[in-house]
Amino acid sequence: MTIRGAVQGVGFRPFVYRLATELGLEGWVRNSAAGVLIEVEGGSASLEQFLLRIERERPPRAFIQSLESSFLDPVGFDRFEIRASLAGAKTALVLPDIATCPDCLREVLDPSDRRYRYPFTNCTNCGPRFSIILALPYDRPNTTMRAFEMCQACRAEYENPLDRRFHAQPTACSACGPHLELWARDGAVVATRHDGLVRAAEALRAGAVVAIKGLGGFQLVVDARNDAAVRELRRRKAREEKPFALMYPSLEVVKADCEASELEERLLRSAESPIVLLSRKRREQERGAGGAACPVASIAPGNPYLGVMLPYTPLHHLLMRELGFPVVATSGNVSDEPICTDEHEVLDRLGHLADLFLVHDRPIARHVDDSVVRVIMGRELVMRRARGYAPLPVRIRGAGAAALAVGAHLKNTIAASVGPDVFISQHIGDLETPRAFDAFRRVIGSFEALYELEPSVVACDLHPGYLSTQFARSSGREVVAVQHHFAHALACMAENEIDGPVLGVSWDGTGYGVDGTVWGGEFLRVTGEGFVREACLRPFGLPGGEAAIKEPRRAALGVLYELFGDRALEMAELPPVSAFSTRERAILARMLRQRINTPRTSSVGRLFDAVASLVGLRQEVRFEGQAAMELEFALQAVACDESYPLPLGAAPSGASDAPRRLVDWAPMIEAILDDVRSGRAVATVAARFHNALAEAVVAVARDVGEAAVVLSGGCFQNRYLTERVVRRLRAEGFRPYWHQRVPPNDGGIALGQIVAAARGR
Repeated sequence: MTIRGAVQGVGFRPFVYRLATELGLEGWVRNSAAGVLIEVEGGSASLEQFLLRIERERPPRAFIQSLESSFLDPVGFDRFEIRASLAGAKTALVLPDIATCPDCLREVLDPSDRRYRYPFTNCTNCGPRFSIILALPYDRPNTTMRAFEMCQACRAEYENPLDRRFHAQPTACSACGPHLELWARDGAVVATRHDGLVRAAEALRAGAVVAIKGLGGFQLVVDARNDAAVRELRRRKAREEKPFALMYPSLEVVKADCEASELEERLLRSAESPIVLLSRKRREQERGAGGAACPVASIAPGNPYLGVMLPYTPLHHLLMRELGFPVVATSGNVSDEPICTDEHEVLDRLGHLADLFLVHDRPIARHVDDSVVRVIMGRELVMRRARGYAPLPVRIRGAGAAALAVGAHLKNTIAASVGPDVFISQHIGDLETPRAFDAFRRVIGSFEALYELEPSVVACDLHPGYLSTQFARSSGREVVAVQHHFAHALACMAENEIDGPVLGVSWDGTGYGVDGTVWGGEFLRVTGEGFVREACLRPFGLPGGEAAIKEPRRAALGVLYELFGDRALEMAELPPVSAFSTRERAILARMLRQRINTPRTSSVGRLFDAVASLVGLRQEVRFEGQAAMELEFALQAVACDESYPLPLGAAPSGASDAPRRLVDWAPMIEAILDDVRSGRAVATVAARFHNALAEAVVAVARDVGEAAVVLSGGCFQNRYLTERVVRRLRAEGFRPYWHQRVPPNDGGIALGQIVAAARGR
């Protein structure tokens, strides 16, 4: 019998051992690089029960992808045993890192237990997996725990099939395992073991910034109640307005500050234990634990949501119990760089950011950020896929030769196909710096080594300037270049296990089109042969090109110029126009008139920017998507079912790859300008704008006539927009599909690229 799936590192072999011995069966079970192999002998009734109960009673973290069994002649085994692992083709699933289970937490908090206060306690039901594995099969010599020789007590647990630590590869205790040290900025050891944790907690109470080596890398931690400490962390990290994530000591303290649905509570407590976006309670003054003021304005400026997580390792549990109040816990990195994972380089990389460093000596094989999730339409939607989720695969149909996909430029992930399984990497990030690009290459090397991959095809984005694309073209392998929005649609289709034809609605900030222009508001009819661009947003100019991504006022000027020509630059009563000096306006007018560094775009993301600028919400952004987020937040102040006109019209005849139809924003922008001039509430304008976009999706769906509609791209991280579109499509008789465990943003692009490569295009 061969069982494939997530069946290593979850206590599967001891489960099989207990089941077989209970049923009086003889034989053996062993790990292999492909999964778990079993041979059993016994009576036919017992064998039938064995097969049925394996699926029904499997360990809680196990996932059986396939179970293949056949009947052989009896060998005459005299007992059931667990045999040593076999090598072979690497197709077993590597589990993500798993949050601390209740049994281990109970031991850590029990003064009579030998693992009392031990911050690296784990068992087969929890602990590090992906962040420590070096090779398959998943055995201790193939992990970063290989340097730690087990003591006699740990060895006895590890070798006992009836113990929950049987072959728990990271198992250890304070006598034989990793330990903590607290370092000063010069690397001097301030304290060790639990005393180091207590001293770190004291420093946090005093307002210090402490860098803590966690599961998949360092986190920068400060007291979330201390406004001065939070602002100082912002200053040091040059992170002006982007929200910080919070770690709370308990769900009860979370619920004092935030609204949490039953599903959101389950996500917070889950084995994945992601950061969950929760609506914060609106009060005269936000309060954290113990009644101390919690400076929401510093943690998440202008944001009605807080990114919240609970402790997910014994180290975090011990620290948060020592503190009893929420802390900011943000990635230990410099902007646009991957998180730091190594204590030997942390002083150099983060020495200017932190006052103290709580480190440990268990090596991290690969960096793994915290995952970010929000609830949309009553189910989870992963916005950043990392700890708890990566590298679990998505199974696709029609798999071809082994392929590597190198993703996009922003929110990069990579993916690799092994047969029908597509393994998606952890979040790598924006490939904006040499360190980020080095991390990208390391992740590719790690995947190729882990699965012994020799991909015959490398799939990449169509954009020739992306570093990921350049990497693919320098690989020496066959390259499949995939249009960005086609990849978005394919990723959503793969996750939802549907084939074409479908209408793919791919909306985001930017993507390189087959015509060389900037796409981003696409309606693609996807079939087995490829895609047809059925419709798109009416294009407009972006003066300054990439500068417009950071300045919504430029997108607004592009829209205004499209409507009014040179007269647009004279409308000083409008916020985006008045945001520029007279000299700047003259330069911009020339750029727009002569189309100098003014690419054309059909981007819905840039349309969000333009509207946010026109209503005066945001003229410049401090982080990606800020203007669109603020437009979404604004509409929460009003209940409005009205929408602006956003008609669907015929596109001008042109090239063969031109769309058939255009979604014309001109009537909508004119109506918005009327509302702005008349003093209409921003909340009402925002609601009408979102509703208009939903009606446009319905109009194109009716025009194209495909029953299945997939929604992908960064714009569908917007909860109101996604839910409005889904409900309207359902009301009109369509079948909408959207993402769940693969991000709708560019973190899902690599999956779509793999699907395109498997299709041969």
